[in-house]
Amino acid sequence: MNFLTILPMAVVMVAGTQLVAAVFLASADRPRAASLGYLAGAGLVVSGGVTVSWLLIRVVNINIGAGSGGHRTVGRWIDVVVLALLVVLAVVVFLRRHTTGTPKWMSGLQQASPGYALRLGVLLFLAMPTDDLTMLTVGASAARHDLSWWHLLPFVLLTLTLLGLPLLALLLLGHRAEAVLPRMRDWAQQHSWVVSEIVIGFFVLITAADLLR
Repeated sequence: MNFLTILPMAVVMVAGTQLVAAVFLASADRPRAASLGYLAGAGLVVSGGVTVSWLLIRVVNINIGAGSGGHRTVGRWIDVVVLALLVVLAVVVFLRRHTTGTPKWMSGLQQASPGYALRLGVLLFLAMPTDDLTMLTVGASAARHDLSWWHLLPFVLLTLTLLGLPLLALLLLGHRAEAVLPRMRDWAQQHSWVVSEIVIGFFVLITAADLLR
């Protein structure tokens, strides 16, 4: 496994409410400032989450997996845990597939300040079970395959890039973004769970292949 393998999991991080909130902020009274605040909050959580997961598995590998045989045994158990996390993640995404519509609290994002948007980014990514499970899975997988911490950075950057698509559309399209952003929001609400399940299935296959070696 290399860092390219974990990159698709960034799609799972932003699919659904996270991207919908980004669309609303890109349509706010201060879209640039609010969107950047939101991205900053999300970046703090995502980078911190995968780092904590990576560190925990590294400690387990070093302290418990002494010797080549022990290291292999610990590695297999980590694969089992990662596989279990992926199965739980797939179930959570499936159960939440009909959670559509715009939550009432999003109506207040029109007047969102950068500080409010930053707090929203932190709370939204912390409170979402799919994000928590994804961060655990990505960090654990990277550590399990002895990838250095910096290999997590492309995942974090891709997550923020996907989350920043509404702002990018606003900057590139100007007033024409008014027609693009609602379509982006509707797609995220209705179909993003399918893409998430495909990505999770891909990662399940990779993890299962590692386990069977």
